[in-house]
Amino acid sequence: STPAHIVPEWYFWPFYAILRAFTVNIFGIPAKLLGVLAMFSAILMLFFLPWLDKSPVRSGNYRPAFKKFFWLLCVDVVILGYCGGSPAEEPFVMISQLAGAYYFAHFLIILPIVSRMERPLPLPNSITEAVLEKHGEATA
Repeated sequence: STPAHIVPEWYFWPFYAILRAFTVNIFGIPAKLLGVLAMFSAILMLFFLPWLDKSPVRSGNYRPAFKKFFWLLCVDVVILGYCGGSPAEEPFVMISQLAGAYYFAHFLIILPIVSRMERPLPLPNSITEAVLEKHGEATA
């Protein structure tokens, strides 16, 4: 049995929070396997991201709804990181469960819906046109 005060390095805290959040007792039986599967699937989900996001426009600069949900995901990962570095007690376990559920919902539910429903902003004809517009210079 690992002592409760030992935690991994800070960059693993979000995934450690997911591991602890989904390692809950189900009908009095510890579900350690569920926590391990949740943690590895949270990591593996990042590899499948190109197939989960079906939008023809890949840049977040031209996708306003995607940009809002992206920043919400960033806040969620920071919350998971904070809970992963905190002791495994209430309210951190409950917050980890809610933040972990949003993490999976973001990639499996929200991202496919946003990529199908969102109307991206018009793309520039070239990279130089987009750069020159930002600096206020006239295009030739």
